[in-house]
Amino acid sequence: MTVKDAGPIGLVDGWYALSLLHDRIEARVERALQAGHGLSAREFSLLEVLSRQHAGEGGHLRMNQVADAVVLSQSAATRLVTRLEDRALLSRYLCATDRRGIYADVTAAGLQLLSEARPTHDAALREALDEAAADPRLARLVETVRASGR
Repeated sequence: MTVKDAGPIGLVDGWYALSLLHDRIEARVERALQAGHGLSAREFSLLEVLSRQHAGEGGHLRMNQVADAVVLSQSAATRLVTRLEDRALLSRYLCATDRRGIYADVTAAGLQLLSEARPTHDAALREALDEAAADPRLARLVETVRASGR
């Protein structure tokens, strides 16, 4: 990948472009979710991750796995879960086989809000990618993101 008259893009420039794309997408998604549903992008991500749990082996995430899944520290993930629990969008419970394990589940209200917010999230994501595709620094990254979703 090259930028006009700039030669090959180095590692730092590639990282900058990836970071820029991420920040633009996150800002667009954050604004849309906050305005339309009172959710942050992290809250949406957490609801999305937890909504995909299942009852089978390995089907539920412990709190440390939740933190990894939404790229937060353990304490930040706990605060996020608490905020959503306070809004009755999540519930926490102890693992039946290991009392030290704590799981979180999306409530019916959380699933409903997630269902309502998903089209807003997806539209904001598409809009952010469309806008970024016009930027020569980001066009190939956008192409890669779109190709990976097919």
